[in-house]
Amino acid sequence: MDDKLRQRLDSLADKEREIRVREASAPEDLSEADDGYLVRQAQSGNRQAFGELVRRHRSRIYGYAQTITHEPFMAEDIVQDALTKAFLHLGRLSSIDRFLPWLHRIVRNQAYTKLRSGAAAKERAFTALRLPASEEPAREEGWRDMDFVLRRLSRSLAERKAQETDPEARLMRSELLETIIGMLRCLNKRERRIFEAHFFEQLSPQEISKLFQLSSANVYQLISRSRKKVVQENIRIVVDQYVQNRKEFGQMKKTILPKHRTLAEMQSWLTAPEALYAAVQYTDRACSLPLAMGLTGQAFRIGIFQDDVHIAGPTAFDFAGLLTSGLRNLGFDSRYVSGMKPTIGQNSNLADPAEMSEQARERRKLPDALPEALELIHRSIDRGYPVVAWDLFIPEFGVIYGYDDEQRRLLAVECAREDVLPYEHLGRGMLEDLFVIAIEGPVEIDKRTALRNALQTIMRHYDGEEERIDRCVTGLAAYETWREACRGGRIEPNGNSYNISVLRDARRYAAAFLEEASAEWLEGEAGMDRIREASREAAALYREMSVPLDELQRMFPFPEGGRPNDPAQAERAAHLLQSVESLERQAVALLRHMYAELDGSS
Repeated sequence: MDDKLRQRLDSLADKEREIRVREASAPEDLSEADDGYLVRQAQSGNRQAFGELVRRHRSRIYGYAQTITHEPFMAEDIVQDALTKAFLHLGRLSSIDRFLPWLHRIVRNQAYTKLRSGAAAKERAFTALRLPASEEPAREEGWRDMDFVLRRLSRSLAERKAQETDPEARLMRSELLETIIGMLRCLNKRERRIFEAHFFEQLSPQEISKLFQLSSANVYQLISRSRKKVVQENIRIVVDQYVQNRKEFGQMKKTILPKHRTLAEMQSWLTAPEALYAAVQYTDRACSLPLAMGLTGQAFRIGIFQDDVHIAGPTAFDFAGLLTSGLRNLGFDSRYVSGMKPTIGQNSNLADPAEMSEQARERRKLPDALPEALELIHRSIDRGYPVVAWDLFIPEFGVIYGYDDEQRRLLAVECAREDVLPYEHLGRGMLEDLFVIAIEGPVEIDKRTALRNALQTIMRHYDGEEERIDRCVTGLAAYETWREACRGGRIEPNGNSYNISVLRDARRYAAAFLEEASAEWLEGEAGMDRIREASREAAALYREMSVPLDELQRMFPFPEGGRPNDPAQAERAAHLLQSVESLERQAVALLRHMYAELDGSS
């Protein structure tokens, strides 16, 4: 017998004898054993011992969870998750007598994570700070107001300090105080004194102005500035806690998914569907790029901003709604985190390069949704799926395919640029937008239903029925808006050329999608002959659009943009756009027929 194998067998035999000796000397009734004994038994695999620990402490940790959440059902979910984590990680607990504090910490972390990811927490990270039921405000909405939270905390902490005898309540108060003190470290001496006077001592700005011999306007300015600093500092603390929690539970690691060839090939002007396509290649339901472009509806979009034809037109759509439904048509459920601003921002290609630097990112505010976004990224990559994200390096869509907790960096690809992004820089691009979406898992959807749903989305877009962004006209009506901009002489050349390049690429993929759908994807589907014929005819029309679109691109190359406001050039552009619209209207009639056939309405 091999020496190493003999040593292994001897070791196992010794361990088995040790367990038998321990069990022989153990109390017959586990309820009489102390926590230390039960923890050691549970670490050795004794489920009954762990069950006794749960029975003994469950009501206390449930009470602790309810103190944080004030939601009985949420507290129950938190306790279940915490007990599962505790059982899985019990072997890492080195100090046996610290079992209960350790379990409390797990409950706290689970509760804060739950609150941050819930609907009530999406407004502010401060939502994680909660008071006991006796001090709950009359209106739950108050917890979304940071001013309200700080005032309630400041008034209640001092009152409870002398009254509390329960260990869990004392621990909760201690954690709240620690969090508040940590947040205030970002303020200078004067800011902190005025901030504390306003929130903790509850003095009015007028009273503070007299006390510090400042004007009321200065006091209001200082309070506003300090408030913004504290909000940002709290997000930093939450992110730090999140990373620390990963370390405590042995999840601190570096995970990089193997780079699928699609990541290196990402060069389409339609970055949203291409990024989704790249993510789908990591599943067992890989599809072609034209199918991804078509089933998400992105190959059929057009969005033109009135007057200037802004560069934001092609991405002026509801990210969450359209990308979620697009992934479902591709056969996947998804989950997203959004922190989008309502404004469209400036033309990124004409912006000062300094505005896209690391230093510029550092000056911008941390997004409220950052902790939740990081959690989604870690969870998805750990499951083997990359994450699609907006505005990683420039305002386009890219793919996050790896992370490094030690360096606190994400690995990403966007528009053929492969680079790293610090955790704290996510959502701090020039537009200060944050959006990430990840594949959750497969859903069953047949080809007929997927095509019908995609055509329904496409028809709503062409008919202008989807939600609009101010000044942006979508669908077939966008062509007239574009021609009016040509006649108006105020077109922004860079944005105009970008819109042309995106539209040209989109219609090329629309044709490819319809050709694939008619020739391969729907082949063998019963009763689809008329739909396949309409699909082939529509594909030919979308192919024909390339002639006027190619000429437009030659006239107005990106990024230079040409001279779109020159009267002769503008007149020729308007004529070419009319040709594209005419072809598109014919194609839309065929798509409408396909949709009606699939919907069973004709």
